[in-house]
Amino acid sequence: QVYVVESGGGFVQAGGSLRLSCAASGNFVKINFMGWYRQVPGKDRELVARITWEDDVTLVDSMKGRFTISRNSAENKSFLDMNTLNSEDTAVYYCNTNAYGWRWGTRDFWGQGTQVTVAS
Repeated sequence: QVYVVESGGGFVQAGGSLRLSCAASGNFVKINFMGWYRQVPGKDRELVARITWEDDVTLVDSMKGRFTISRNSAENKSFLDMNTLNSEDTAVYYCNTNAYGWRWGTRDFWGQGTQVTVAS
């Protein structure tokens, strides 16, 4: 089992910045990648960014230049730095952790999400 916990969400004015953190813990052999997704009511959850533990980064085009994803492999954490936020970034942000464990192979684990609200 892998436990995934997001933090760092909150309320911010348009143009502001936030840093989201994702921490994974539990009994696993390795993390393959961590991804950040976001979801607003009535819409599908969408990918924001993903980083592998080999440092391959995927960032959705609309976030390029504003968002940055990074990781700390020693602490099993990833970070999403969000700048120049606007009201369309308002959503619940979820961390997805893809990990390998001897008992269950490779699986995806999700956190509970953290709310980001951007006031226009």
